Amino acid sequence: MKAALLLSALASAAIGVVAEDLKIDVSLPVVCDRKTKKGDRVQMHYRGTLKDSGEQFDASKFLRLASTLMIVTKHMLIQTQGYDRGTPLDFVVGSGQVIRGWDEGLLDMCIGEKRLLTIPPEYGYGQRAIGPIPAGSTLVFETELVGIQGVPKPEKIETKVVEGAETAAEAISEAVESAASATKNVAGKVAQAVVDAADAAKTIIADTDDAPEHEEL
Repeated sequence: MKAALLLSALASAAIGVVAEDLKIDVSLPVVCDRKTKKGDRVQMHYRGTLKDSGEQFDASKFLRLASTLMIVTKHMLIQTQGYDRGTPLDFVVGSGQVIRGWDEGLLDMCIGEKRLLTIPPEYGYGQRAIGPIPAGSTLVFETELVGIQGVPKPEKIETKVVEGAETAAEAISEAVESAASATKNVAGKVAQAVVDAADAAKTIIADTDDAPEHEEL
């Protein structure tokens, strides 16, 4: 009995500590031949907020402060300058230089692509409080891949049309064509009604002209 209760308690505890998954949403899909892979040195613009409050705690090109804390490094805070001037963060992806959520969430990414990463504590800073980030925080990062070292930047970023958007565009096109067809049909019916009315009026006038005249008394 005691063993069963102990197993039940352990099972409940295990359920309570199940880690959340890293969530990756591609906000701007891009078509390319060369995507990021482990070991690439990349340049990334980003903006980080706390999921619970929406409060911004760090950014590369969005902050307008004289200096800011760059806190996406794995183990420490680094005082840095220049992010208010739009300087992207330079690091090696998949090497442990940044938090796990970045190392895994920024792979297979094209230059110019934008992603929204929702990073649970297990992929971020865990139960440690780091600067303005409370312990156990889920982080949300807006990211944009600026470049990959050794990979030429494309002259033009070719965006990818997602299936849902393509379907919506087709539906809109069909609706417009249907409306145009309906309008054309209505216009045709109105024109025919006018012609029919004119013919009817001519018939009435003709009948009136053909009627015998009454002699005056």
